[in-house]
Amino acid sequence: MRRHGRIDRALILARRHGPTAPVWRKRAAILSGAVALGLVALLFAKAADWASDQFLHLVHLAWWAPLIVTPAVFAGLVWLTRRVAPDARGSGIPQIMAARFDPEGAMRSLASAKTAAFKFVVTIGALFAGASVGREGPTVQISATIMAYAHKLFRVPIRASVMVAGGAAGVAAAFNTPLAGVTFAIEELAAAYEQRMTLLVMTAVLISGMVGLGLNGDYVYFGAMGTTLPLAKSILVIPVAGVAGGLTGGLFSRAMLAFSISERKWLVAIRRRPVLTAAVAGLIVAEIGCLTGLTWGTSYEPARLMIAGADAPGWFGPAKFVTTLATAVSGLPGGIFAPSLATGAGLGDLLRWFFPATAAGPVVLLGMAGYFTGVVRAPLTAVVILSEATASHGLLLPLLATAIIADWVAGFVCEERLYHGLSHAFMAKRNEEKQDAPPSQ
Repeated sequence: MRRHGRIDRALILARRHGPTAPVWRKRAAILSGAVALGLVALLFAKAADWASDQFLHLVHLAWWAPLIVTPAVFAGLVWLTRRVAPDARGSGIPQIMAARFDPEGAMRSLASAKTAAFKFVVTIGALFAGASVGREGPTVQISATIMAYAHKLFRVPIRASVMVAGGAAGVAAAFNTPLAGVTFAIEELAAAYEQRMTLLVMTAVLISGMVGLGLNGDYVYFGAMGTTLPLAKSILVIPVAGVAGGLTGGLFSRAMLAFSISERKWLVAIRRRPVLTAAVAGLIVAEIGCLTGLTWGTSYEPARLMIAGADAPGWFGPAKFVTTLATAVSGLPGGIFAPSLATGAGLGDLLRWFFPATAAGPVVLLGMAGYFTGVVRAPLTAVVILSEATASHGLLLPLLATAIIADWVAGFVCEERLYHGLSHAFMAKRNEEKQDAPPSQ
């Protein structure tokens, strides 16, 4: 009897603490999910850069080619998206915000393998056509999906925290900014940052970050900038950058929400013709790109040069604003993070005209912080992304002050936060599908 009792106790201990125990399955899911999404994020970044380079090579061979290629690809990709994976359209961040409310159900569409794979491929296609999109929003959706499937593989319950952790790790991997991933989880993805979510988010961000560092090396996204801003000059620049960024960023959000969810008749009529709308948007992007030569894709290189102090044409910021808005309302899969940072750099470059005696780099960074905050209404995320992406830790306080002012000003221009407003459409669609679904037997 004693022997049987010992065997029973050993079996119980094995079930509780062995490799098949829930705690070990959960750890395996987090580890495998974070490693996988880190690898996919790196592959996505390489593919996106390749697609952008190929498009610029096409422009170099025939400057007029985008006038034909870009509208045609815009229309074709939007048609394909609506036919194959409608929940792959747009950024990807609103989809994961909506997925938090029904994580298991979200894996049927919002966070399904089909949607994530389609998002990956079509975002690359959009960059191949010169669209003003970034890969950061799509990386969030793809990464959250990978994390959810890792938990499903190891038979671990899929909760909202899984989606949040995957999305946060995606932001960290996209910019090589681990702290920004955590702050993004707090400000945007998680409505309430629960204690049980903390460890999952931190672990996912750290593991995906280590994967990126191990394979890609340590790098600063926009390049290190060590220039600081004296207090006397900061007091002058901060309110101007905050107000200008809040007004322009809020205007972008207001326009994007209007085109996406407004019930005004003419806007509804535009949404009823998605392929035609995409073709017109593509033509706008192509015309501006052919005229300027600087607004294609993410415009990473012009933004990096402006941060370094190079002069840029005064029209760059407004032109990038228009091309990013046109791309966003077209319905193409793709994010707005990187294009918004480039638009903010253009705004900061304009602000240099008012402060000619001030170092260029800090003014451009404050313009980026103001505009980016005005668009996404996440001041902490904006500050941490920029400080990590430029290694400008000496500008933390000016960046934070600018972001707070921009967030306050943007609230007057557009009351609804952009990603929250866009997520309502996905949540409404999900609720309709639940109501239309036949009752379970």
